[in-house]
Amino acid sequence: MIEYLKALLFGIVEGITEWLPISSTGHLILLNEFVTLDVSDAFFDMFEVVIQLGAIMAVVILYWSKLWPFAKGEKYFIKKDTFSMWFKIAVACIPAVIVKLLLGDFIKENFYRYEVIAGALIVFGVAFIIIENRNQKLSPKVNSIADITYRSAFIIGLFQVLAAVFPGTSRSGATILGGILIGIARPIAAEFTFFLGVPVMFGAGLMEMVDFGFHYSTQEIIILLIGMIVSFVVSLAVIKFLMGYIKKHDFKVFGWYRIVLGVLVLLYFSFLA
Repeated sequence: MIEYLKALLFGIVEGITEWLPISSTGHLILLNEFVTLDVSDAFFDMFEVVIQLGAIMAVVILYWSKLWPFAKGEKYFIKKDTFSMWFKIAVACIPAVIVKLLLGDFIKENFYRYEVIAGALIVFGVAFIIIENRNQKLSPKVNSIADITYRSAFIIGLFQVLAAVFPGTSRSGATILGGILIGIARPIAAEFTFFLGVPVMFGAGLMEMVDFGFHYSTQEIIILLIGMIVSFVVSLAVIKFLMGYIKKHDFKVFGWYRIVLGVLVLLYFSFLA
């Protein structure tokens, strides 16, 4: 029962941090320092990725009408703008896929350390504050996903690479930051980030499951299901909150949170651990 409660806690943290620009991977790694699941290292490595499938299902449910490219009443039953969006998402995925295939094992072996996590938290926290201060004097140039160009999608994909390389960066944080930096309105950058996560996270989750193999114990299956279901439910609430929040506020509060957390991580692991 204790392990199931731990899985529930991991699901809550995943559901909150996957969509807020504060790094889900970084928080899960840090949480594991204090609340360790009694599972093998191989299972935990798979678990922290696969529970993201629950989070991404929340996006699919909430935005189904914008994601599904077919509809009655459309020419050939095809929603042209939606198909165009998916092609742009595919373009944005290319850089991260290449990095994952070429450097995935190297990154996990060398960069999943507290110094890297803390550094990424702080650096991107500062970046959010600087860019949001700059944006106070600017008006966004892109106010709909249909207006995002293939060039802009590729640039956002390059920012996603930062999250793939440096744990603690935040995939959503990096891509939203990239979108804002090139003139995309904050809510549109957030939506595009949500949609971009669908193929990225489904692909990553399935790859981890295949690499781990399909030989789970009953306890492991229950732990995995709890983590996924809880992250799904929590994500539903967090996504709705975030989209409402950014219509009236900027991301500076998340920047300050990242800086404080990064400093605390450095202090804890340097002097207290």
